[in-house]
Amino acid sequence: MIDLEKAFQIINEKLELWLRELVRILPNLALAIVLLVIGMYICKWLRNLSKKLIFRFTGNVTITTLFSTFIYLFLLGITIFTALSILKLDKAVTSILAGAGIVGLALAFAFQDIAANFISGIFISFRRPLKVGDIVSIKDYMGKVDEINLRDTIIRTFQGKMVIIPNKDVFQNPIENYSILGKRRIDLEVGVSYNDDLELAAQLAVDAVKHIDGLAADEEVTLFYTEFGESSINFTIRLWCNSTEQLQYLKVGHLAIIAIKKIFDQNNITIPFPIRTLDVAWPESFTAKQQNGKQL
Repeated sequence: MIDLEKAFQIINEKLELWLRELVRILPNLALAIVLLVIGMYICKWLRNLSKKLIFRFTGNVTITTLFSTFIYLFLLGITIFTALSILKLDKAVTSILAGAGIVGLALAFAFQDIAANFISGIFISFRRPLKVGDIVSIKDYMGKVDEINLRDTIIRTFQGKMVIIPNKDVFQNPIENYSILGKRRIDLEVGVSYNDDLELAAQLAVDAVKHIDGLAADEEVTLFYTEFGESSINFTIRLWCNSTEQLQYLKVGHLAIIAIKKIFDQNNITIPFPIRTLDVAWPESFTAKQQNGKQL
């Protein structure tokens, strides 16, 4: 049978021990609580201050929120660990830190791709090689930047597709940004006949396109002959569109092609078709049959 009196005595002794320990650590407990409350207010104040300072340097709300949260959690962790130290719970603090280190290491291995994308997103936000609204070409995709997140970048292609590219690929690959200069160059490849006057053809082509609507006022139209082709002498005419928008870019190129074709027709400048020469070798047996037929 259970000795109830002895059990009650053991419980009573434990309660008295805990009560004595509580009274003993009561000053430290009060100090730890005061430190924790004051520390939390200071952490919040420093978080708000860091938001303002970081936003001045980055201008990015997402990055500002991220780093200010990191600062807040770091300072809050210091406050909590200090309060635990006051309560003589150093061993508990050491165990928590060791456990956090092991968990962090395991998570780093498990989510290394996510971490790489995340860190790349931070670098992209600081370096700003592209921004929302820019026309860019990344890897095999070209379009307008729709979103820039910490993990990925979303591009809307000119075919209407939404492409989600991990930030690691954005950061590690060349980025062709067509919007930085505020204008785009159009290179048109044209060929004229070997019988035509090359100087006249070049002058006519430049005159035809230099008054097209949508050209950049600070850039000249240039033309250079580049090669002797199979059926034509080829040149490249370069003109600058005053907008980076794809529709305006295509429109200027469209008008330039029409203008060059029209002025060449008016001045009898030929844009030749590709010419192919076929050499046919007749089999000897077929030639012999033809000769025998003629003899008969």
